[in-house]
Amino acid sequence: MKLTKGKIGSIVKEYLIITFGILLVAIGAHFFKFPNAISTGGVTGIAVVLHQIIPFLSATNIVTILNVVLIIIGFIFLGKDFGIKTVYGSIILSVMLEILDVVVPMSAPLTNEPFLEMIYAVAFPAAGSAILFYSGGSSGGTDIVAMIVRKWVNLDSGKALLATDIIFVLLTFYNFETRSLSMLTGLLSLLGLLLKSLVVDNLLESLNQSKKFLVITSHRDVVEEFIKNDLNRSTTTWECEGSYTHTRAYAMISVMNRYQAFRLRSFIKKVDPQAFIIITSTSDIIGKGFREI
Repeated sequence: MKLTKGKIGSIVKEYLIITFGILLVAIGAHFFKFPNAISTGGVTGIAVVLHQIIPFLSATNIVTILNVVLIIIGFIFLGKDFGIKTVYGSIILSVMLEILDVVVPMSAPLTNEPFLEMIYAVAFPAAGSAILFYSGGSSGGTDIVAMIVRKWVNLDSGKALLATDIIFVLLTFYNFETRSLSMLTGLLSLLGLLLKSLVVDNLLESLNQSKKFLVITSHRDVVEEFIKNDLNRSTTTWECEGSYTHTRAYAMISVMNRYQAFRLRSFIKKVDPQAFIIITSTSDIIGKGFREI
């Protein structure tokens, strides 16, 4: 397939977004998750637990080893179905963590507030994961396991990964020097795992949110022209009739982002104050100009 300048630019933008998402995951893990030994699932969470068992390897080193092993396993079991974005995400995450480990080594937590640090240990990776999911990327790690499970095992990969995350979170209750530290870290990890899914779901919904317009107007041409030329969107239009007045008009349906929705509402108010408008929020639109199928 021939790559045009626009296509290359689109690919570069896509990978820059993925890189930014990975950076947020790395910041959350390096500055907050690893120093506080908080496990909220995923490959970084597994690394937190394994570091307590094999302390001569840092959590960062364990992430790198796990990612390399999982990439190899991925190629063995998935072959050509193994996504390049997943490989890229795995490698970039390991590289970023290794760089942060050298440039800004963390021998202790940043503060004496473990609950506050748990919030950041959840927020940064959750934001990064939402951005990655939105852009079709991945940080690798346990996502590779999910891909293998989906292809080769008759098992819900989401439930399998959740069960794995819970197991490693529970292990944080027994991997520390004192019982009080063990209980505190374990409880924070369990709370962090619960919060993570809520944060990711809400961020994804916010990132995906668009506005759906249903407009009943007699000014079809000017509204269609504005949507097409000024908003760079399309619309589906059909002729309709009001059951009360039997007045003929046009019903128009269109989907756009929030800023475009504000502009369209202002425009319709100006050109047709009598228009009837229904605006609904939606976060799951599939098709050209939105999410791919």
